[in-house]
Amino acid sequence: LAHRHAGSAQAEDALSAFEMRYRGDALVLDKWFQIQAGVPGPLTVENVRALMQHPAFSIANPNRVRSLIGTFSSANQTGFHLSGGQGYRFFAETVLEVEKRNPQVAARLATALRSWRSLEPVRQNKARQALLQIANADNLSADLRDIVERTLV
Repeated sequence: LAHRHAGSAQAEDALSAFEMRYRGDALVLDKWFQIQAGVPGPLTVENVRALMQHPAFSIANPNRVRSLIGTFSSANQTGFHLSGGQGYRFFAETVLEVEKRNPQVAARLATALRSWRSLEPVRQNKARQALLQIANADNLSADLRDIVERTLV
């Protein structure tokens, strides 16, 4: 329902009811974040950004980060690969934020851009810019630097 009728009153009601019912179950709530991160379309970046403000989300929780950001970057092709590059910019900002708390999770997230060369030229350039944004950040962990440098080569 959330994927086929994203933004509809029925989808919002279903997501809200699901959240209320499973609020106390961390693993199920991770699925709730995954479902929403996987909803295709041009509003995905804004929706994922808003979900990062949800009380149940914590950038310090690796499972939540993987559920939301990992799903967005690895499983939401239309949301992540928007031609304007906003998915890549958001991703780079978020990876750098995660890196401050958990370098291993940030490095794993960064693998979502390994196939950037297979994109068409406009997206390829924007994905490369996101990788360079990460690579040029100060004080990168060895794990993240290794992934990004190998991805750029």
